[in-house]
Amino acid sequence: MEAVKKQGSMKVSKGRDLSDYVGLGVVLLGIAYLIKNYMTYSSYFNVDNVAMPIESLTLVAVTGVIILLTLVLVFKIQAFIALMIGSALMGIGTGMPFEKIISSIQNGMGGTLGFVATVVGLGAVYGEMLEASGGAQALSKTLLKKFGKENASWALMATGFLVAIPVFFDVGFIILIPLVYTLAKECKKSVLHFGIPLLAGLAVTHTFIPPTPGPVAVASILGADLGWVILLGAVVGLPTAILAGPVFGTFIGKRIYIDANQFIQDSVDEEERELPSFGKVLSVLAVPMVLILINTVSTTLVKSGIINNGPVSDSLAFIGNPFIALTISVLIAFYFLGSKEGFSKDMILNLSNKAFGPIGLIILVTGAGGVFKQILVDSGIGRLLAEQMANSSMPVLVLAFLIACVVRVTQGSATVAMITAAGIAAPVMELIDISAPGRALVVISIASGATILSHVNDSGFWLVGKYFGLDVKQTFASWTVMETIIALCGFGFSLILSLFI
Repeated sequence: MEAVKKQGSMKVSKGRDLSDYVGLGVVLLGIAYLIKNYMTYSSYFNVDNVAMPIESLTLVAVTGVIILLTLVLVFKIQAFIALMIGSALMGIGTGMPFEKIISSIQNGMGGTLGFVATVVGLGAVYGEMLEASGGAQALSKTLLKKFGKENASWALMATGFLVAIPVFFDVGFIILIPLVYTLAKECKKSVLHFGIPLLAGLAVTHTFIPPTPGPVAVASILGADLGWVILLGAVVGLPTAILAGPVFGTFIGKRIYIDANQFIQDSVDEEERELPSFGKVLSVLAVPMVLILINTVSTTLVKSGIINNGPVSDSLAFIGNPFIALTISVLIAFYFLGSKEGFSKDMILNLSNKAFGPIGLIILVTGAGGVFKQILVDSGIGRLLAEQMANSSMPVLVLAFLIACVVRVTQGSATVAMITAAGIAAPVMELIDISAPGRALVVISIASGATILSHVNDSGFWLVGKYFGLDVKQTFASWTVMETIIALCGFGFSLILSLFI
């Protein structure tokens, strides 16, 4: 038994490498610095009530982010836990009283999840109904028929763009990938010729347009109106999807040939089933978008004095609130994509329960992002950032994009990159004059930065490589470049629009 214990301990010690020790050193040094600040500036020890210098506040913020990234990258600590630890340590480093830190954690978590959990939960059920009913396949088959095989890449881009509104990226990809294989075989083209447009459509919508979790979470933290995010996300997203999809797909498909036959021969023919009509699916998809946009338009007209506030505008604001709009949409999906397609009440209930499974982690990470933002605000770091931004020539839209880029490239998760960048940008936006459309453009800018340079630390990199039969070099040349095109185009178009809004 002793020998087994020794052997086990040897395995553990062998598993440690230099990065573990460097990471441990970074975390310990960071914690030591933050504790030193607490001993200097907290109300318990700071009897002379000396204010913390601006340089020290800035260094506390930087130290907190470094500790957060080290915990995620080196020690592989789950992002939710790492965000909680990093937020609490930042509060300690600024000298906040312990009870104030706890209060900030509660307020940040509750304030964020009150909106995000409801919208993401309803959106997940909505998407599950589209997936289970065959709505995604109905959209793709009709669009392919309308566009024709010679324009099939455009049809796949449009399909991905629509399907990703309610359906998670990876789910939509796996559902629709058989169409890519079939088209590539029939047209004798590389799988990438059709696969990249599908991926671009899915990725752009998943990144820019609510009710997908990323933009919903960022909009909540930044206080952006979802209607404006949807509208401007579509305006920015469509040309972005065209450039990253059919245009780049045609280019890369000629340079990297992946034979579709290797996938077709291993596939099993699925039993044909009757799919819902194209018009029905498209109508169900449009309901939440239309209701939320009606609310945005009505609110804008009231604020500008074009129409008077009254029962009509209040009713439109009520049904266009994301909570009510998505609840109505889910009920419509239950009926038209559920009951009318032969689903029993028990089947619809089981699908609803199944939809909640994958979103728990997203909700928790988003809530922790709200905590991170609240600590920045309550500690005074947010005000410092706002003052520095006021004296800087760098727009908040650019700052948010760059922060999201750095976090995305270093640790891989687009969600963590979005939440971190939003948490840093939120206090700045509370203290500067920025319009509702301007806030929406910052959301899109952050989402763009969180998409850039997907590589080996991103699960999407390996998912795409596996399903397309690509080696690492080919995945970099196709998927990574496509994601970077989306990021740069999304940011570029947002920057251009910001000059006119």
